[in-house]
Parts: sequence; C-alpha cells; structure tokens
Amino acid sequence: MGYCCGASMIGLIGSYRQQSIMVHQVPLMFCPVCHSMEVHPAVKEEVELVIEYALEDRVREVTLRETITPEMIAEWKEAGISFQETDDLEPILREQIDHSLDLLRVSKVLNDKEWGEELKHRLSVLTTQLKKLEQQKEESR
Repeated sequence: MGYCCGASMIGLIGSYRQQSIMVHQVPLMFCPVCHSMEVHPAVKEEVELVIEYALEDRVREVTLRETITPEMIAEWKEAGISFQETDDLEPILREQIDHSLDLLRVSKVLNDKEWGEELKHRLSVLTTQLKKLEQQKEESR
C-alpha cells in the first residue's frame, strides 16, 4: 500500500509522463491531499520497459494496456489501495476519511503526535474536498 500525508493513496487509471514519453492507461497511486502521484508497484517495471522502448523508437506517446479488465483492477486492489473505478469521487473520499479516522485512533494509542497531526491535516483537506463535491452535486441538480 502506498502512503502519503499520513495515510493511504488512491488507485486510478491515468496517464503518466516520464522524460519526454506520455504513457496512457497506467495504474497509478494518487494522494488526494498533496496530489503526489506514482506508478502502481505491480506495473512499475513494465512501465519502465515501455518507456525504454518508446525512447529507443522515438515514440512520444504509448498505451500501456489497450484494455483494463475487472480482474486487473481486482489484482491491483490487493495491494490495499482504494481504487477509483468511476468518475464519482465521493465514495473514495468517504473511504479515505474513514481510513484516516481509524489511523488517527491508532496514532493516539501509540501516542504518535506527529503522525496524528499529519492525519488531522489530511482529514481537514479530505473533508473540505468532500464538502465542495457535495456542494457541486447540489448545484447541478
């Protein structure tokens, strides 16, 4: 599981740029708080190989996978990452808030004040994002 800003990252399928190469359909891990992004560990070597071949062939854009199957997503989820499968971010934000609250309880039991502060900041950002999303949904009705 990827961690950032005190808690877990969200998995998603997106585009990834390294050097001058844009790779599409890549499983990524994304932090909804600081917006840090990295390639999912299950495909990291494959992405590096695709980029290497693209550089040799002087190709600027490539697609890692033509199709993403539910089995692939299930395999990537095994890494313990919340995976965004639709455009609706609300369930993911709620899940991240729940995870952060659980971890905040653990930080209190461990008396880890620094981690607790990171989690409180993360909860604040996630809650703000959720409120904005709910407000946008309400306005679009």
